[in-house]
Order: sequence, then structure tokens, then C-alpha cells
Amino acid sequence: MTTDQAVGLARRAEGPQRPTLLELFLDLVFVAALALTSQKLASDLSWVGAFQSLVLLMAVWWIWSVTALTTDLYLAQRPPIYPMTLSVMLGTMLMAAALPVAFARDGLIFAGAYVAIHLGRSLFLLPGLRGPQAHRQAARFFFWFAVSAVPWLAGAVATGPARAALWAAALALDYGTAWLRYPTPRLGPVPRSQYMLAAEHLAERYQQFFTLALGDIILVTSLTFAGTGFAVDRTGAFVVGFATAVLFWQIYVQRAGALLQAAIEASRDPGRLMRSAPYTHLLMVAGVVAAAAGAEVVIAHPTGPTTAGLVGVLLGGPALFLVGRVRFEYEIFSRVSRTRLLALLLLVVVAPAMMFVPPLVVAVVGNLVLAGVAASDLLRARGRPPEPPSPAL
Repeated sequence: MTTDQAVGLARRAEGPQRPTLLELFLDLVFVAALALTSQKLASDLSWVGAFQSLVLLMAVWWIWSVTALTTDLYLAQRPPIYPMTLSVMLGTMLMAAALPVAFARDGLIFAGAYVAIHLGRSLFLLPGLRGPQAHRQAARFFFWFAVSAVPWLAGAVATGPARAALWAAALALDYGTAWLRYPTPRLGPVPRSQYMLAAEHLAERYQQFFTLALGDIILVTSLTFAGTGFAVDRTGAFVVGFATAVLFWQIYVQRAGALLQAAIEASRDPGRLMRSAPYTHLLMVAGVVAAAAGAEVVIAHPTGPTTAGLVGVLLGGPALFLVGRVRFEYEIFSRVSRTRLLALLLLVVVAPAMMFVPPLVVAVVGNLVLAGVAASDLLRARGRPPEPPSPAL
């Protein structure tokens, strides 16, 4: 037993694995942040707007991902994890409030909150941890987030394209060092064994977060539809938006979505699965954000002009989700469903023709492709025993 386990802070493999109500409470803040990201994207469907929305989404997602890893390693209800989680919630709310104009007047608020959350997380942890291994782990995180704070804060005081470039570089540093297991001078990288402390807990956290992330589509479509009357075309667009959320959920949970925990436990390199989960789920969450942005525009203007940007979010949202889902499936089963690849190809092929039909028709076409994938999953699962994760992972 390590010293941390003796004082009851570190999570044990044989201890409680279910997420706590505090962790679910934390996730609610991110649903609001995702909805604001979708609304920002819907307001600017240009390439610049899409890139800015992606940068903001990646920042918000990384706050959740690292916090989820922290609450996987340590028991969320114990101090200092409890006040740390509340501080992350408050900081994320500040980021969400600054998000709509983060590339204008509120850049320093957004970047400052991001940096404060990551550095503050380690500062909360260090006094409560015991033993050299625990201190080294917190020090690795603190070191690399302190390094990435430089381009984050420099970007906050810069303007125009320089801000976007500096923030993109900061994100590349944050995501890249995480994939390399935070290789820190004199400390080395995080040991692979540290990624396999509570597979059941972290697997369920990702499953729950993706389900809650679908609340982005529900929230945006409901807010957009409210007060607009119940015209047939707008009501139809509202129903199509709801169907998109249902199809995303159905495709996610079918097979691989329900086997993440088993795959981690059966894998020869569980650390790789744990490290790849944030990246595959980022793609799927990005698809949700894009789909919600498209739903907002379609409900507001179901028979209005169809722009290339609108086609991009209405078909690109499902495409991003399927790309992430394909990668997720490959991580679990070491193979890819041809149905999903055909669906991706179909979305690309029909995209040019969608410029000549109303936005509502484009949304319906995207849902039909998703419905084909969901139906194929159900047909293949009927009468077939559950497929085990690949042991070769």
C-alpha cells in the first residue's frame, strides 16, 4: 500500500469505481460550454470561424479530460480533490462566459482561466499528496502546463491571426506532451502503469460525458425553437435535430461504446487505450458541436439559402463523429466496420449536390446516412453473440 492509499486519497483498483455525483455535477458545466461553442460556430460558418471554434472546443475539452484523469487517480469526494473540482467548475464557467468573444475583447479572461485551472489543479494536489511518486506525477503536469501557459497568455495579449496561431501552438503542446506521457526533465514520463488504476471508472466517465455532450444538441435546438412558433418547417427541423442526437447516441453505445472498460482491462497496453480515449472522443464531441450548430441554423431558416459552411456543419458533424467512432472501434476490436466507411464516403459524395437544396433537406440527408449506420449495427448485432475486445491491443 502506498502512502497515498494509506491516507485514503489515491483510488485503489479494488476500491469504488463508479463516478460520483460531484463528477456528474462537474460535467454539467461543460454542457453549457459546448452549447456556447456551437452557438459561436453557428454565428460564423466561415473557415476562420470554424478554426476559432475548434481551438475553443479543444481548450474546453482538455480541461475536462485532464480533470477526469485526476479524479480517476484520486477519490473525488476527498480533500483536496473536492475543492479542486469546484474550482475547475468555476474556472470553466468563466471560460464559457468569455468563449463567445474570446478572439476579441475577452481573450485574456479565457486564456487566464485555462492556465489557472491547469496550474491550480496541481497546486491543490501537491500539499495533500504523500510520497515521491505522487509528487513527481503532479510536478510533471505542473511543469508542462507552466510551459504551455507562455503561448496561451502571449496569445491573449496578441490580436488577429497571431492569437489564433499562438493558441493553436499551445494546444499542440498540451495535447502532444500528454500523448508522450509528459516527459519531464529529471523526472521522465508518467509510468505506463499509472494509466491503469481504475479502468472501469474512467471508461464510464467517457461514456457518461459523451451522453451528456449530446445535451448540446438538445439544448441548442430547444433554445432556438422556443418562441419561434410551430410552423411546419421549423417543427420539422426541430424533430430532425432531436433525431440527430438519438442517432449519435445509438451509434456510440452500440458494441464498442459499451466495451471500453473490457477493452482496457483486456489490452496488453491499457495505457495506450487510456491515452487515445481523449483524442477519439474529441472527434466525436466535435461532431456533436458541429451538428448542434447546424441544427440552430436549420431551425432558424429551414428553407433559407444553403451555404458551403452550412453544408459543412450539417454533413461534417456526422462525418467527424463517424471518424472518431471508426477510430474508437479500431482501438477496441482492431478492425473497422465497412458500413461506417461507406457512410463517410457517401457524406463526401453528396455534399456538392446539397448546395442546391434547402437546409432542412441537407439535415435530413445527414440523418438518413446516420440511420443507415445505426440500422446496420442493429442487424449485425441481432442473433450474434457479443464480440470480445481484441486481445492484441
